[in-house]
Amino acid sequence: MFDWIVSGIEKAGAVGVFLLMLAENIFPPIPSEVVMPLAGYVASRGDLDIYAVVFAGTLGSLIGTTVWYYAGRTLGSERLRIFAIRHGRWLTMTPEEIDRAAVWFDRYGTWAVFLGRLIPGVRTLISLPAGITGMPILRFISYSAVGTALWTAALAIAGYGMGQNYALIGRFVEPVSNWLLILAAAVYAYRVVTFGHKRDRR
Repeated sequence: MFDWIVSGIEKAGAVGVFLLMLAENIFPPIPSEVVMPLAGYVASRGDLDIYAVVFAGTLGSLIGTTVWYYAGRTLGSERLRIFAIRHGRWLTMTPEEIDRAAVWFDRYGTWAVFLGRLIPGVRTLISLPAGITGMPILRFISYSAVGTALWTAALAIAGYGMGQNYALIGRFVEPVSNWLLILAAAVYAYRVVTFGHKRDRR
């Protein structure tokens, strides 16, 4: 996969980086933890400008995550509450818990969006509650842009600095991302199985 990505970036340049990062956020087939270090490696050979790599990666990622923001905005908290009434087990949340989560996100959502863009496995998902709770789009984009720029720059510069050893970054960060996703799936499965137990005991 590494050779395929490198070849694609060499042929398409910054546009290729943009498209890969856009796809990674809308439907993550290839994680940014692999794309950006490889793009940085290509830049280290003089085939790309490192600033163009960071800009293209940040822009593609930002547009991709904004798609999920609007998906959450379209859904809205009221539709989510109705879904929770009908299918609360699969959502693993009651309408009351949705209300409490909305209050929490109204208070801490800005920092959640910023920090979420720096956490593998959370980077895309954090856009949904931002949209659902109606976070102002300019605030969402501003904090997402800062977090995304830091993340993509760090990965690209690491790939640029490591040169031929670029693959070590992806081999380290990608498993961490996978384990975070596995942990999230396990927590979700536990919540589905135990949904309503506390309420039944009460």
